[in-house]
Amino acid sequence: MLLRLLREYLSPYRRWLGIVVVLQFLSTCAMLYLPSLNAAIIDDGIAQGDTGYILRAGGIMLAVTLAQALCSVGAVWFAARSAMAFGRDVRAAVFARVSSFSGREVAQFGAPSLITRSTNDVQQVQMLTLMSCTMAVTVPIMMVGSILMAMRQEIALSWIIAVLLPVLLVVVAFIVSRMVPNFRQMQTRIDEVNRVLREQITGIRVVRAFVRERQETERFRTANDSLTDVSVRAGRWMATMFPVMLLVVNVASVMVIWFGGHRVDEGLMQVGPLTAFLAYLMQIMMSVMMGTFMLMMIPRAAVCADRITEVLETESTVVPAVDGVTETATRGHLDLEGVGFTYPGAEAPVLQDITFSARPGQTVALIGSTGAGKTTLLSLVPRLFDATAGSVRVDGFDVRDLDEETLHARLGLVPQKAFLFSGTIRSNLLHGRPGATDDELWHALEIAQARDFVERMAPEGGTGLDAPIAQGGAGVSGGQRQRLAIARAVVRRPAIYLFDDSFSALDTATDARLRAALAPETREATVMIVAQRVATIRDADLILVLDDGRVVGRGTHEELVANNPTYQEIVESQLSAEEAA
Repeated sequence: MLLRLLREYLSPYRRWLGIVVVLQFLSTCAMLYLPSLNAAIIDDGIAQGDTGYILRAGGIMLAVTLAQALCSVGAVWFAARSAMAFGRDVRAAVFARVSSFSGREVAQFGAPSLITRSTNDVQQVQMLTLMSCTMAVTVPIMMVGSILMAMRQEIALSWIIAVLLPVLLVVVAFIVSRMVPNFRQMQTRIDEVNRVLREQITGIRVVRAFVRERQETERFRTANDSLTDVSVRAGRWMATMFPVMLLVVNVASVMVIWFGGHRVDEGLMQVGPLTAFLAYLMQIMMSVMMGTFMLMMIPRAAVCADRITEVLETESTVVPAVDGVTETATRGHLDLEGVGFTYPGAEAPVLQDITFSARPGQTVALIGSTGAGKTTLLSLVPRLFDATAGSVRVDGFDVRDLDEETLHARLGLVPQKAFLFSGTIRSNLLHGRPGATDDELWHALEIAQARDFVERMAPEGGTGLDAPIAQGGAGVSGGQRQRLAIARAVVRRPAIYLFDDSFSALDTATDARLRAALAPETREATVMIVAQRVATIRDADLILVLDDGRVVGRGTHEELVANNPTYQEIVESQLSAEEAA
């Protein structure tokens, strides 16, 4: 998965990578040439007392060093651009894929895991890309070149290298094999920490209301300690690697000095080649250490690449229509015919045989006990899920055959949990229709009974539309959040309004005023309301009573009060006998 991900997303930057390879090759060759040049200065300059040769060779050494530095800087610059562009493209691809997911796929992965995969996992693979660009060329050239150059200096000492390399490779292989399982566990533990932290931050009011701070602190400590334990185990193996490698290389250096010193004493070699041989031995160690550093990153990056690829290869169960319908003869017509829905792996369907029609100017309401399937039914219209039986038709076409933008342009959805984005009230309302004017925004706020509190929120030097909104609408109350969400839908001017229990946080008086103001605005639109409160839907043209996913009653409020036992129970639980009559 790692190689495939790198191959696919680095292919647009092949030219930059080619430049990196050339520059790294030149830099490494210059680095390999320096010890030999230093050996020549010692033997032919210092030993002979030839100052002119020392100056000439020293000048060449400075020029080679400068060229090596320039090539290294250029290689790092192009490598960084390639790696950062790679990370940007992968993050964009993951975000685009997640944005296409239906509710089923989001629930399958979980929001904390998707966040980790989009950020931490991409960062790990991006870092490996950067290290690969700067080291992948250097390591093999430096290792092979250092071995050949060392043998060229003194073939009689090459047996030390023949002993050194296998020992280093065995040590590295053993330690890396112990780190891989720990890296796999680290990513899942990061997911768990993100999940717990996200829940606690989101539900901080509930935690404080039920005095659960100590228990939640303990829950986070457990997840945090679990991540710490596996990170410490991986860190111990990483910390062990370099001292062991240094021990092996230092022992080899002592052997070179010992046996090389005897050969110098016997007149079989000069001091310059011995110095160069030691330098090349250090370069071999450096190449092994760089290779080891990459090997330590590869297991974790491979795990991250698997997790990223899992997201990229997951297809949404809600597939956009190919060459979908973009023009319809009617606008605002909604028909459900024999609709059923079953979650994958569920024993029983959530919805069964739902059939009804709604036309512009009509209001259809759904009511029933918790878990009756009301929200799921409403979610089938904007294709948050796709019906597993029957068909949902908008303006005469199955929603699966309509172009995605065409379908959504006809709908104004106010979800059960009203969500506001960080920004201002204006930026949130413009999600409904980006081209809306301020007058249109104020008009929508007035209909949603939100104008008064928005005006009070006006910052110094601005209007209420410039009032800041925190992520999720944390700075406003639940009722205010619902009214702003309703205003956002009104700004859109859709052909079909979908209200999913959108009035639950409003007091009865505000609810009544809002519905009265909304009636003229939706006179030419189709309205579909999910509600728990009878007062909210009693004026609907058609009320569907749901129970266990089935329609057990349909009609107006008066008809259902007279004939439907399930609806009568709901009414009696909320209204007095006089109010029900």
